[in-house]
Amino acid sequence: MPPQRTDPDHTGTDWHAQELLLMREVMKLVGRSLAPAFVLREMLHLMSELLGLNRGRMVLADEGIPGQAKETRTASIRHAYGLTAGQVASGVYRWGEGITGRVLQTGLPAIVQDVDAEPLFLFRSVPRSQLPPQTVAFLALPIEVNGATIGVLACHRIRSRQRHLNDDLALLRILATLAGQLLQLEQLVAEETRQLEERNAALARALDTSTARYGLIGRSPALLQALGELERVSQSQATVLLLGESGTGKELFARAVHLASGRHDQPFIKVNCSAIPDTLFESELFGYERGAFTGANTARAGWFEQANGGTIFLDEIGELPLAMQSKLLRTLQEGTLVRLGGTRELKVNVRLVAATNRDLARDVQAGQFRQDLYYRLNVIPIRLPSLRERREDIRALALHFVNRANQAHERNVHLAPEAMARLEAHDWPGNIRELGNLIERLVLLTDHTRVTAVALERFMPESLTPLPATEPPPALPLPAGNVREYQSARSHSPQALQDALARHQGNQTQAAQSLGLTLRQFSYRLRKAGLR
Repeated sequence: MPPQRTDPDHTGTDWHAQELLLMREVMKLVGRSLAPAFVLREMLHLMSELLGLNRGRMVLADEGIPGQAKETRTASIRHAYGLTAGQVASGVYRWGEGITGRVLQTGLPAIVQDVDAEPLFLFRSVPRSQLPPQTVAFLALPIEVNGATIGVLACHRIRSRQRHLNDDLALLRILATLAGQLLQLEQLVAEETRQLEERNAALARALDTSTARYGLIGRSPALLQALGELERVSQSQATVLLLGESGTGKELFARAVHLASGRHDQPFIKVNCSAIPDTLFESELFGYERGAFTGANTARAGWFEQANGGTIFLDEIGELPLAMQSKLLRTLQEGTLVRLGGTRELKVNVRLVAATNRDLARDVQAGQFRQDLYYRLNVIPIRLPSLRERREDIRALALHFVNRANQAHERNVHLAPEAMARLEAHDWPGNIRELGNLIERLVLLTDHTRVTAVALERFMPESLTPLPATEPPPALPLPAGNVREYQSARSHSPQALQDALARHQGNQTQAAQSLGLTLRQFSYRLRKAGLR
């Protein structure tokens, strides 16, 4: 730091050398510390000591109310050199008020040759009596961040000094630009710090073990009620029937039943009944012996045998063909099975957890599901809540899916609070599956690390207008032998198939039900119509 000068008028000073010294010292300060408060105050100090630009101050905009008019906003002295604490406290200006306020308002520099001759000069910070008796000039330059004026760099100087006023003005322009860059950097660091703190808080909530019991995330009363019912029956051997809309997490609940039971160290086998062709059901569930059919070169244990001692989860059990329903009932009642092509009964000890999004009671009345099997399954029915019934869990679920997608795709995306509020306001007809798919799509396709509500909107599903309520199609009568009435493969037009898919958001199972078809019948008609 240069020593205090004893020549207040700087007579005979090499001004060019002083300017270079000032800039060199300022750059050293910037390299040593990026804290604007320290650098800006020392900058004002050097201006006074080296160039005689006295009582320097940085006037910066105060925090305003969003939408507040500039005329009612204020700016205050934040950094100063050569001013007392009382003088700094007095330096508050409205936009357009005095010389400082005019610079804030217009964004243009102001040069006052003589403060005594300028009616707009307020003498607010420093009364005239505390200034030198000579003619005093006042220089004020705008400080800009991202093209907007956010403050003023100002100082006094003795008018009669042997230095051109334009030289002071040129140097102050450079210092004002540097001040703006330092303040902008401070804003960026503060915003980045805020985002990191926000994300860390979100991660801390997501890692809260009490919200992820058995992998079931949430604390809503509806979820806790279903979980409580699950835990109460977990130690029994009773069959559990999980009911609820598609996408509500039935597989996780089935696994939770298994993990909470005494069978948790034994196999857990999941079978999706809607994905198995009719001709393969028996061999898949109960296995087959060698030579049972062409290509059966070796015997194979079915899913029930593989689950022996553990739990088998039959998802979409409403899609089970009628012919298989009787065989499943026998296995459940007697604890035995016979492989396809075999004659020997095999003992199996399996706990069954079944799930469906269909109304099995209505299917029983329509003759589409065996009544005795329905009663055998409906021992412990547990209804899983839809996501719109547990909105308080959406935040925790969204954070879980964001973290999982970030890890899987090596991204660093996080949701702003207003984006999270938008997710919580949505009805989610596809439930947890729909939310998870949206988050993964968002993480993969977003251009921003921090996703705002505006950025989120283009990923949100369009709201579907509910169709007018119609009577369900009459149930097809079943002839003797519990065989479905034959329908031609062209029983429904391609347009009818497409309309059913559109009404049910692409869910083929629900579309098939609305037309009185099984999923396999519906899929076959789609292929025949060239729609798949």
